[in-house]
Amino acid sequence: MKFANAQATVYNDTVVRQFAIMTVVWGVVGMLVGVIVAAQLAFPDLFAGIPWLSYGRLRPLHTNAVIFAFGGSALIGTSFYVVQRTNQVRLFSDKLASFVFWGWQLVILAAAITLPLGYNQSKEYAELEWPIDLLITAVWVAYAIVFFGTVGTRKVRHIYVANWFYGAFILAVALLHIFNNISIPAGALKSYSVYAGVQDAMVQWWYGHNAVGFFLTAGFLGMMYYFIPKQAERPVYSYRLSIVHFWALIFTYMWAGPHHLHYTALPDWTQSLGMVFSLILLAPSWGGMINGIMTLSGAWHKLRDDPILRFLIVSLSFYGMSTFEGPMMSIKTVNALSHYTDWTVGHVHSGALGWVGLVTMGSMYYLIPRLFGQKQMYSVKAIEIHFWTATIGIVLYIAAMWIAGVMQGLMWRAVNPDGTLTYTFVESVKATFPFYVLRLSGGLLYLFGMCVMAWNTFKTATAGRAVTVQIPAAAAHA
Repeated sequence: MKFANAQATVYNDTVVRQFAIMTVVWGVVGMLVGVIVAAQLAFPDLFAGIPWLSYGRLRPLHTNAVIFAFGGSALIGTSFYVVQRTNQVRLFSDKLASFVFWGWQLVILAAAITLPLGYNQSKEYAELEWPIDLLITAVWVAYAIVFFGTVGTRKVRHIYVANWFYGAFILAVALLHIFNNISIPAGALKSYSVYAGVQDAMVQWWYGHNAVGFFLTAGFLGMMYYFIPKQAERPVYSYRLSIVHFWALIFTYMWAGPHHLHYTALPDWTQSLGMVFSLILLAPSWGGMINGIMTLSGAWHKLRDDPILRFLIVSLSFYGMSTFEGPMMSIKTVNALSHYTDWTVGHVHSGALGWVGLVTMGSMYYLIPRLFGQKQMYSVKAIEIHFWTATIGIVLYIAAMWIAGVMQGLMWRAVNPDGTLTYTFVESVKATFPFYVLRLSGGLLYLFGMCVMAWNTFKTATAGRAVTVQIPAAAAHA
């Protein structure tokens, strides 16, 4: 009986450790595939004749590896850490938490096998075929039970705002995944969507944009609201603003998807609705950014000496930039220039590399030493190197894509006095080549930073040991 009581007063950090390590591993893999894809765009004959290394198969592997393997592992791992600390109670079910980890890794492995083999639903961010979708659903239900079960058995009355964002991310992603992937199986790894035509496009971009809104934004905001105050050793700037930020963001995001379908067969009113809600979205997004950055009020000097805090705060700068750029690009007149160009690619990567990547790295650098009983990472200097290589890499990448995108848009719409096109499409491709090489160099820098992080993580984990952390006695016996 004493042993059971002792167990009950200890946080379950085993699953957090597992997810933290795999976050770093999948980060290296995802960025490596991204660099290979970028190299293929600059040098198309790189893997000519090898079908499973073709661009069309590796590109969805890259997006799935970065979003769901790297980002998903970070989100689930940090949410399990945060929900225990803020509610001062052990995870609701150790066995279910373990199933979530191994199930999620199995999903990633299945994606890594099927996508290069060409099994693909042709839905952005939802390429995986129906058996894998069913496994994702089972894992996600287990994840929801563990998370909300932990919140439900909490020993403190208040539910901290980070848990609101994590909770919204879990519920919205479940809703999106189920409805976008309703399909009729036509074989072991083949299915047909129940939607067709413009309805299929509408449901897909309701899903696609909210995958960005809830998987890549709401979840990582949960991370931001916990780890920035912790690393800065300051309370969040405005708790009231964080609640307004939450409700405004989750209501507005759901309606913004149609801005991906401007100038298509989608009804014009629907396109306009997506544009209007995208513009409204700027307010809660910037409210959250300001709330995070202003948490450093009175502690700005820490940025000089703390590279982890630098990761977290610079990630918010990229979040602010991306959430200004997105609404701007949703305006129909701007979209007429930007759509189908590399400007969109630059926008996506300023959010993915700048916001999601940096906030994840900062959070992992906070977590990993604590999970292995260390005061800090093995090498603080390596964190500094990682920060600068990642930041310079992002700037090179997105600047190259912005310039290339605007140039492409202008070249495609340029006409001669007699109404004929000034440039052929091939001429625009040729003009883009230097920017593709520059994008590749930015990606290589970013990948190098991830490799430095992997080395630093390995040295920290092997120098330390897995530790158990007791729940505060007052809370445990409340």
